[in-house]
Amino acid sequence: MVDNTAIEWTDTTWNPVTGCTKISAGCENCYAERFSERFRGVKGHPFETGFDLTLRPERLLHPLEWKRPRMIFVNSMSDLFHKEIPKPHASAVFDTMEKADWHIYQVLTKRSSLMQKFINDRYKAHPAPAHMWFGVSVENEQATSRIAHLQKTNASIRFLSIEPLIAPVGKVSLAGIAWVIVGGESGYGARPMKPEWVIDIRKPVRQSESSFLFQPVGWPVSEDRRPAA
Repeated sequence: MVDNTAIEWTDTTWNPVTGCTKISAGCENCYAERFSERFRGVKGHPFETGFDLTLRPERLLHPLEWKRPRMIFVNSMSDLFHKEIPKPHASAVFDTMEKADWHIYQVLTKRSSLMQKFINDRYKAHPAPAHMWFGVSVENEQATSRIAHLQKTNASIRFLSIEPLIAPVGKVSLAGIAWVIVGGESGYGARPMKPEWVIDIRKPVRQSESSFLFQPVGWPVSEDRRPAA
């Protein structure tokens, strides 16, 4: 767990899995990979194996131990719907989220079709609990197909993380989307974000019922509010 995270839109991170593999342009300058690979080969360090996909079963029950309610970003250092994560491990993560229901969980993925299948299989009779928020990353127009998968996911609260915004995303449907986060890339080799790309997203958001959060490359600036849980 990392309390007081620098991520503007959450309070705490929880990583029952670490490591991932790249699947789209938004992964090119992955902050999690950069951080993890610094410690590859450091004996005894949690990231001794760098950014290799690693299950962390010893962390599965951590939220049950945290009595103060938190907004928790799940798998900030991985993707819970990576195809190499065994279903029983992912299911155990969901078991904990269901039991420790005094927290809010933010689950973000680029593997939107796998998320849709997993959640719709698990919650067939009713939507996933409202304290579990599900979102997709969108970095350019090619990645907007993930939004349709999210909208077909049986979730109570859905959100978009349009970051790192590296190209225009074009016209997108915000039906059923509670929250839209937009931000640029940071760190070495960061690709530029143009203001007009942000404006083109913000306009339809303001005409919808979605909330909006803008995170520029520097200090984050928030507008409106977080969606009600």
